[in-house]
Amino acid sequence: MNIYITSGTPSFLESIIKKYKGIGMIQLYGEGTSLLIHETDDETIFQTPRRYEVIGSTGSMSDHGYFVFNNIPVTDEGRPLFEHQSQSFKDIISNQPGFIAFRLLRPLDSDTYIVVTEWSDEKFYNQWKDSASFTTTKIAETAKSTTNSTAHLFSSAAYITSYWTNKEDEQE
Repeated sequence: MNIYITSGTPSFLESIIKKYKGIGMIQLYGEGTSLLIHETDDETIFQTPRRYEVIGSTGSMSDHGYFVFNNIPVTDEGRPLFEHQSQSFKDIISNQPGFIAFRLLRPLDSDTYIVVTEWSDEKFYNQWKDSASFTTTKIAETAKSTTNSTAHLFSSAAYITSYWTNKEDEQE
């Protein structure tokens, strides 16, 4: 399974959805940006997408929710350790209130993995973020405690982006 992501103006992305009805794309609205996600076993219809292989998943992504993308740049030598440790995220998060879906995305054209979580509402993500179980999923802390060497796992700082499936939610 692969996920392809493209960006553009909301109206342009809406026109792609209308043109390719039934393909199963999800439009996301963020602060100053809009994305279109295409999850498929087949080729994508996007011309120049960001390309990812799904290497961990639980739940079915919905076109009604709040999405959080943890963008994590990982060194080539850190990839096996990162992927191994990240597989437990889905087990920890899947029983959280408001949780809908999880995807661990391996980049095909860059060094930045994405850990995608979808929630029924932003408040559920914030509740989880403030919980004890969130602390156990912090990959940097896990990496420090499981490695004795000075090998670098991350190539640069991780960052979080969030998106809504409803354009009006983004403006609140």
